[in-house]
Amino acid sequence: MQPLLSVSLRQQAVYVPAAGTAAAAPLAETTAVLVANLVRLGFAVSEPLLHALNAATPIFQLEVLEAIGEVLGVDKNWTPLVKGWDVPTGENITDHLVTFFVNVVGGRGTELPCGHTIPPGTFPLERYNGCPFCGRPFVVGKLELEAQGSAPKLLSLWGEKELADHFRSLLLSKTALDATQVASLTQLVSELPLPAVEIAMKETRLLVIDAFVRRGEPAQAQEFFESPTDILRYLWFKQTGLMQVVEPKTILARAAKNARHLADRTGAIGGPATGTWNLLLATMQRVGLLNPPDPLQAQDRPLRARHEQADKLKLKYSRKECWQVASWLNTLPLSPEAACEMMHPKRRMWVRFIRALRLGEYSRRPGFEALRKLLDSFYNGTYEVFSGRLEQCRLAKQAEETFALLKQRPGLFARSLFANMLWFGPELGLAQFSQVIDRVPARLVFTLNALAESYFSPAGARAVKPLGGIPKSVPKHRLLASYEPLRLAAMRSQLEELCLTTMRRRFAAIPNPNRTIFIDPILFKVPVAIGDRAETVQDLPAALMGTRFPVAGDAVRLFMQWGFGLAAQHLDMDLSCHISFAGRHEICSFSRLVATGCKHSGDIREIPDLVGTAEYIEIDLRELEQARADYLVFTCNAYSRGSITPNLVVGWMDSSHPMKISPTSGVAYDPSCVQQQVRITQGAAKGLVFGVLEVAKREIIWLEMAFAGQIAQNLDTSTVRGLLDKLNSKLSVGNLLKLKAEAQQLSCLETPTADENYTAEWARDSASVTALLLDGGFS
Repeated sequence: MQPLLSVSLRQQAVYVPAAGTAAAAPLAETTAVLVANLVRLGFAVSEPLLHALNAATPIFQLEVLEAIGEVLGVDKNWTPLVKGWDVPTGENITDHLVTFFVNVVGGRGTELPCGHTIPPGTFPLERYNGCPFCGRPFVVGKLELEAQGSAPKLLSLWGEKELADHFRSLLLSKTALDATQVASLTQLVSELPLPAVEIAMKETRLLVIDAFVRRGEPAQAQEFFESPTDILRYLWFKQTGLMQVVEPKTILARAAKNARHLADRTGAIGGPATGTWNLLLATMQRVGLLNPPDPLQAQDRPLRARHEQADKLKLKYSRKECWQVASWLNTLPLSPEAACEMMHPKRRMWVRFIRALRLGEYSRRPGFEALRKLLDSFYNGTYEVFSGRLEQCRLAKQAEETFALLKQRPGLFARSLFANMLWFGPELGLAQFSQVIDRVPARLVFTLNALAESYFSPAGARAVKPLGGIPKSVPKHRLLASYEPLRLAAMRSQLEELCLTTMRRRFAAIPNPNRTIFIDPILFKVPVAIGDRAETVQDLPAALMGTRFPVAGDAVRLFMQWGFGLAAQHLDMDLSCHISFAGRHEICSFSRLVATGCKHSGDIREIPDLVGTAEYIEIDLRELEQARADYLVFTCNAYSRGSITPNLVVGWMDSSHPMKISPTSGVAYDPSCVQQQVRITQGAAKGLVFGVLEVAKREIIWLEMAFAGQIAQNLDTSTVRGLLDKLNSKLSVGNLLKLKAEAQQLSCLETPTADENYTAEWARDSASVTALLLDGGFS
């Protein structure tokens, strides 16, 4: 796939090089075939794009079709374990037990290619595409494109200007880029010259730095390093692929936790992994009645995984790389004391890097005097740590000294504002913070406004995501109990008013000759992307986390495809669905194929060679409404050791027309019905929540939340609810534009004929949305 073409597809457009504005020509036959194929895949083309494609060569038209087909996985295997799985097979635990004993002690039955014998009267083999006992598929079905989609996605035309504008907006984004934006920016940096703009986020600079290094121009990257932390961030990014400096101990602990395993569903055994069944299988393995005991015992797995991950984190650098980093550190525009103070929070990591990069040796060479002074100060400790001074003053309740220090670093002041308001009193805390709020980045101002409601509510818990960890619920601050509810409510309102007044002042300070504005109503349901570091890639038109998708019909179909391009092996990924009712819940998964309003296509544990495999869950909204279900949580998990396999694709389909399921193969994937899909790029999560369906509203909320769990039952649904509350408390794009309109005295129109038109298409580029986050005098 052409890199620039894939970038445009994420913005629901097609990049046509040198797209002109020539008069429309008669439609070529190849163009008509292309458009017809795109319709079958669920896409329509705008008139300008139609003319541009008509003027393009047949080879380019084929590249467009192949690119979209690759994104939608038309060449992958979408065959489930059961044929016509919308009609349950009736299998139960008795079938698995009888089959189990027949395979252990022998008996009559049908022998399958996997070696298992299925006794008569158990599984209806004519209904299966593989072995119902071990989950190994034997059939690779062909994708059946039915064009059942009721809402085709309209593709627009992109030329050089649109591509360059998107490139600039990513570089200028004032929030951290998610995985989709990172993938796009990486492709743009490698294909296009770097525009002359000031890159707003330090994490964004990593990709630009890496591009220069890969081109063999490390000196060009020097201007993007402002501190030793920037260099450490880049080195760790190259080592781990993470754009944040996550401690090695955190990475090792997560790898070990992912390796903890329930009883295996491999070898000559299989069946639903209920607690009793797993206990039986584990016990029989232990006494040697089944397969030989696994040489890698359960208690050794986390240790083995930890050692394997530690090997990946070992630092090894060539002489060229060592000289390169030494030169970067040697030319930093900072005093040794200031640089060391920045290095102190990651001192143990810096010690490892200094040794691996031989910086001590390079510091003794002529021309590296600044590096020598830096290392002398670092090892001798001849520097003062700002955070230590600050904590000392805070614990001593020296308010004046504490706030004087915080004013030197407005960003730190904003991040610690809530705790300082409780510690020193809300009046003093807000009064001091108001003196520096104009120097605080807008993303932090809006974050304070969004989190105030939940933070200053004494009831419940808070949803947090530790760096490098998974979201979890934590107790509220203990000092909240020292304040009356009315006082806490006053804190929230005072803080929210301060934040909104600040942003109004920033908007009002920007001259605007326009007089009217149009705000698409859908934007009031789209939260501003602040702090949402999605780790999955959306190769289809991207959506902001928290975006609500209306359900058009009475059915939603979840799908999961994994193993494409890999050799045949045991690789067990599970697709599941939590169903929450008032006071109870159900789970539709491999252990319960039929639940209220949900049907599962069967548990596959082995992937065929190169083409991968798939699982589905059909959700019936009418049945759920009748049962008075509240909401459903969509999850996928890695039952196999380790984490979710990279390049696993998960999402859901929706259509106002009934979606078919092949009675002969069970294939239920139709690209034209896909509403949202994401692709896993890093195998760090054991479990992943990828959506929540609110039954009463008939809306699906796109969100991404990793959790530690081999099965869906490990999910803490209160954490999901906490994340939803956090998303709902965020300022929406529509409300942000309304704030701008009020501050700049713009009249709102109901049609897109205003001087400023903000539509759903405009909001698709979240980097452009962040241009509204005015930072005032912050530098």
